[in-house]
Amino acid sequence: MGFEPPQRLVRALGESYGDTAAGDWLAGLPARTEQALAATGRAPVVERVAAPGGRSSLVLLVRGADGTPAALKLAPSGAAPELELAALAHWNGWGAVRPLDPADGGRPVEGALLLERLHPEMSLRSLPEAKALLEAAGMVRRLWVDPPARHGFETVEERTGRRVDAMRAAAAADPALEPMVTAALAAREELVAGSSETLLLHGNFRQSKVLAGERAPWLTVGPEPLVGERAYDLARLVRDRVEDLIASPAGAATARRRVKKLADSLEVDQERLHGWTLFRAVESGTRALAAGRGQEGELTLEFAGWL
Repeated sequence: MGFEPPQRLVRALGESYGDTAAGDWLAGLPARTEQALAATGRAPVVERVAAPGGRSSLVLLVRGADGTPAALKLAPSGAAPELELAALAHWNGWGAVRPLDPADGGRPVEGALLLERLHPEMSLRSLPEAKALLEAAGMVRRLWVDPPARHGFETVEERTGRRVDAMRAAAAADPALEPMVTAALAAREELVAGSSETLLLHGNFRQSKVLAGERAPWLTVGPEPLVGERAYDLARLVRDRVEDLIASPAGAATARRRVKKLADSLEVDQERLHGWTLFRAVESGTRALAAGRGQEGELTLEFAGWL
């Protein structure tokens, strides 16, 4: 299978799993791709790699023997592709990309998802900021449903709890981060103690995760599903286009207005959204610094400082 994975993916896999494990997974991609294509039962051919693509998986744009376009997503086990599939199957196309069943004789392959084809080159980020934020709010609302019975999704408390030690380590390594990390961890402790919602969440929702489609104008992709309160899911959206916010003289005021606007429009408690936005920004910023993505980390932490 003659293709090159996007460099963005190669770098991100190295950060997440280490260069050795990432290299092993990438080295096995050609064989894994052939196996996944054969297992669909649709005799698809690869048209091209979706680039620049995401940070956790390879997406191939394919076309079946009957001409039906589709996307084949290949992800390492650490990205929990089985949970992504479970969430997409539960949404069943409501506001999200629809998974496709293998044709007769086909069977799923571990780590491979066959999905309806969207337009990866056109996300909500292609729209003006105000319009994109409005569309995004409408899309994420559709995803907030009761989870399936006997689901395997982790909770917001569990996911955020796994990141506490790394945040404390970042503060210990750089005392300048200590006040911000302390505030973020205190906010998390208060939030998880007072949460009562148990809805299925996207987990990583932002404008770039909403792509143009044929079945609907916009559909959501790439969930990292978990169960919990809506404010957690909305928090990542607040800091979308953070580079534009930082460059604007009114960036701090705009960020605070976003919290209020999104909370009001989606009937989410404003203080809880503020708290989760702070926690998620500090967690993301410290993680980016630890991975060597200095500019990204500094921008995200500057945003967190406004809160």
